[in-house]
Parts: sequence; C-alpha cells; structure tokens
Amino acid sequence: MAGVRKAQEIFAASPMAPHQGKPILPDRQLDSDRDVEEYVRSTSDGWWHPVGMCRMGTDPLAVVDPSLRVHGVEGLRVADASVMPTVPRCHTMAPTIMIGEKAADLILEQVFHRSKSIAAASRFR
Repeated sequence: MAGVRKAQEIFAASPMAPHQGKPILPDRQLDSDRDVEEYVRSTSDGWWHPVGMCRMGTDPLAVVDPSLRVHGVEGLRVADASVMPTVPRCHTMAPTIMIGEKAADLILEQVFHRSKSIAAASRFR
C-alpha cells in the first residue's frame, strides 16, 4: 500500500504535470486507505518462482547432495529450481538451465566412469 501511495505522490508532483493524463493503473484516484487496499488485493499476483523444496546441501535438512542425488534414494537425481537452497536475485530460468546442464554432465561422467570400469574389468577376465 505504501508503494501505491508513493507512486501516486510522484505522479502528482508538478514536474510530472506535462505527462499526466487519464489514470490507467489504477484506473481511478485512490483516495482512502480502503480504496488502496481494495486495489492492491484485487490486482496483486504471485509472480514468484518457487525454489528450495528439495534444496541441495550437506546438512541434515537438505534433500539432495551437491551432485543432485536424492539422499537415501539410489539412482534418483533432482535437476530443477527446487534444489536451489535460496531464492536467487534474478529470474530462475538461467540458474535452472545451469542446474540441468550440470545434471547432464554428472550423469554422463557417471556413465562414462562406469563404462571405463566395466571395460577395465573385462580385460582381466
């Protein structure tokens, strides 16, 4: 509500007079606290990006380890925004892509290492 009030104050200032026209958002003057509250409640939206539901870490509350493997579940990794331990100060798309790329690298490394181990073991048979 304070942000709406401050925006109204800024746009009502004389330097803004040449740019003033018919209100768009909000579409009317909000005169009372009740008007501001009603406007904020009716137009607010949740444009947040959930992260941390399966947060990565080494502490007892972490769900996945630094290699994105789920603690206590063999063969399962999580590679999405839910592993971020904290909300980044940016849009979550780029960090989520990076997590997917890292997961792909980790899986390929594991497969390559396993195939090298199998090949090495077969030489001794």
